Amino acid sequence: MNHPTPETPIRAVVFDLDGLMVNTEDVYQLVGTELMRRRGKTFDDDLRGAMMGQPAAAALAVMIKWHALTDTLDDLAAESEQTFWEYVEERLTTMPGLHELLAYIDERGLRKAIATSGARHYAEELLSRVDLHEHFEFLLTAGDITHGKPHPEIYQLAAARLGLATSECLVLEDSHNGCKAGVTAGAYTVAVPSPHSADHDFTGAKFIADSLADPRIRAVLAG
Repeated sequence: MNHPTPETPIRAVVFDLDGLMVNTEDVYQLVGTELMRRRGKTFDDDLRGAMMGQPAAAALAVMIKWHALTDTLDDLAAESEQTFWEYVEERLTTMPGLHELLAYIDERGLRKAIATSGARHYAEELLSRVDLHEHFEFLLTAGDITHGKPHPEIYQLAAARLGLATSECLVLEDSHNGCKAGVTAGAYTVAVPSPHSADHDFTGAKFIADSLADPRIRAVLAG
C-alpha cells in the first residue's frame, strides 16, 4: 500500500472526467462498435486505445485514418454525438468510490477542479446528469486550451487558475494521454485505470490505483 510522499503538501485535486469520474468509456465502446459496424469495420482494442484521452475531433480523426474511412470529420462527429447521447440515457453512472473521495476532499478542506479533453457543452451535460455540476471550483475543457492531452497545457492552466504550483496538485487520470499530461506538467499524478485502459502505459505516475476508493489516494491527501 506504499505511495511516494508528495514533495510539497497537496492543496488541490484535479480530475479528468471520461472513464475516471463517469463510465463514459463503456458508452464510447458501444458507440465506436456501432459506428464501425455500420461501415463493415471493427472497433478493436488498439484503435480504442489510440483514441482514448484525446479531444473528440482528434480521436475521430484517428478513427478515420485507421480504417481509411470516406466520412468527413464533421459528419462522423455528428453521428457519433447523436449515438452517444442515445446510449448514455440508460447507461451513465459514476465510477466506484467517486462520491466518497469527493466527500473526503471536502473534509480535508482541499480544492477541486476538472480538466477534460471534451467540449464544454458535453462535459457540463454529463456533470448535470450525475448531479456533480456544482461540486467543483471550475471546469477546463478543450475550448480553453491550444494543445490537448498528452500536452501538459491543461494541467498547467488548472494550477495557474488555482494559484498553485503544479506540484501542489494531485491529478487523477485513467488514460495514458491524460497521465502523461499530468506527469509532464509536474503534478503529483496518479493513474486510476478503467477496465478499458488497464493495459495503458502509465510511466511517470506515482502509482496505479485500484479505483477512486484506493486508500493510497486518501493517504496522499492526508499528507
